[in-house]
Amino acid sequence: MSENNIKHGGESPDSEHWSRMSRRGLFKALFSIPIFGVFFYNYFKKKAADDVRREAVMSELRVSETGPAVIPEAISRPPSEHLRVGIIGFGGEGESLVRNAGFAHPDWVESATEAHREDRANKRLETYMNQEDLNISITAVCDVFDVRAERAMAASAVEVRPGGGGANPRAKRYRRYQDLLDSGDVDAVIIATPDHWHSRITIHAVNRGIHVYCEKCMTRTEQEAHDVRAAVKNSDVVFQLGHQNRQSESHIKAREIIEADILGPITLVEGTTNRNDPWGAWVWDIHEEGSPETIDWEQFQEPAPNKVPFSLERFFRWRCWYDYGTGLSGDLLSHEYDGVNQILKVGIPKSAVASGGIYYFKDGRDVPDVFQAVYEYPDRDLTVMYSATLANGAYRGLTFMGHDASMKVSGALSVTADRSSTRYEQKIDDGIIDTSRPMFTYRPGFKGIDAVTSATEQYFASRGLLFTYRGGRRVSAYHLLIKDWLDVIRDGGVPSCNIDVAFEEAITCHMATRAYLEGRRVEWDPVRRRIV
Repeated sequence: MSENNIKHGGESPDSEHWSRMSRRGLFKALFSIPIFGVFFYNYFKKKAADDVRREAVMSELRVSETGPAVIPEAISRPPSEHLRVGIIGFGGEGESLVRNAGFAHPDWVESATEAHREDRANKRLETYMNQEDLNISITAVCDVFDVRAERAMAASAVEVRPGGGGANPRAKRYRRYQDLLDSGDVDAVIIATPDHWHSRITIHAVNRGIHVYCEKCMTRTEQEAHDVRAAVKNSDVVFQLGHQNRQSESHIKAREIIEADILGPITLVEGTTNRNDPWGAWVWDIHEEGSPETIDWEQFQEPAPNKVPFSLERFFRWRCWYDYGTGLSGDLLSHEYDGVNQILKVGIPKSAVASGGIYYFKDGRDVPDVFQAVYEYPDRDLTVMYSATLANGAYRGLTFMGHDASMKVSGALSVTADRSSTRYEQKIDDGIIDTSRPMFTYRPGFKGIDAVTSATEQYFASRGLLFTYRGGRRVSAYHLLIKDWLDVIRDGGVPSCNIDVAFEEAITCHMATRAYLEGRRVEWDPVRRRIV
């Protein structure tokens, strides 16, 4: 390197040597001060002992503490065939899905740009722009609320997009989903409506040969789950259910740990949801432009079992009523169950009991805001418990409890030996394993803290449902699940949240709902394939 380069910020060949010498000199100077000398001596002595313990533990477990989870095609080849995608339902979830497919509304782009300008740690825009260009266009939109339909069309033609491809033609709006699916304008459709519409739209799309990405819960009722499964299984359509944790690196790592039998026999799994803000309890904003003139109320409530007069509360806060949704079972228990099913492959439980009530949000809703469900898997010697409150924000997490160790899984992962472990008894006695702290932890791409602006967002972030990492780069889990779906459409294979696991999720959630509403223990009959 030339002298000129050195003057302008380059490093000389000896710069690394001098850097080491400077650090060495600093340490020698600190060691020469009695109080710092004692501190550093104790620090390095403890670190050396910890390194020996860690190496002993890792050699027995045969699992990498810091290495990435094994993810096939973590950085895949660019998509080939262009696909035309429709969106049905452009509320909060629908807008998020379309954004993570590469089409953020211009208002969101402006807001994210300003947020980064004010706080450089805010990475929302950077994460969006670094997404892979999925080689799709949003060609058709449908929403019963005029304002949301207009937002969807604006997003479809946004100019600021991943890959720098520029704006696509503006999507066409359809006022009824049937017209969208019959138009010939789409190869695939994203369904982000309330739950009571999922089965009708999915089955219609399948009958037209249109591929389906459907938000969870897959259906509002058990019978609808059977109907959707039959339709998809008798077609060539690629179906994906919207469980983003299927792409979480910590969940994939947890599966590796289970396969290595690090925990020993697992007899209890506990999943939880705690929130403590109105938004987390589905008290969502009522849009100022919402009215009978801008909302097709009769179409919205058409599949609902109970018809009521026009209601802004029911339209904008639909999850608070069983007429349109599945309560805590289908909204939040479903995330925890799907994580357990992904990691342990438990399938549908033998039985379920549930309890709870409306204890805090006494606003006319009929779904509980405190809820517990217990599932039994006698063939696995396993109980899976779920509990939730929407009036307290204490984080409790998802925990797998084995005879030899327990594993906590969220955005990160930790494994702690049990003090009565048989497998690790000798290492515990020898002081190599300390049961008061994790044997190891796993933090995918851990490099700092990203902005989280609400308790609800914190809940999803803690479970890795917002972001994960690929190739050391932060990426949206929504984006990866959509990409997974599109890759299978183009190249074949099985999507990560395919119709079989989606059916298991739907039935498991419906078992808890039935147990709660009927006040009894329900069972799954594997011969008749019915909840009894």
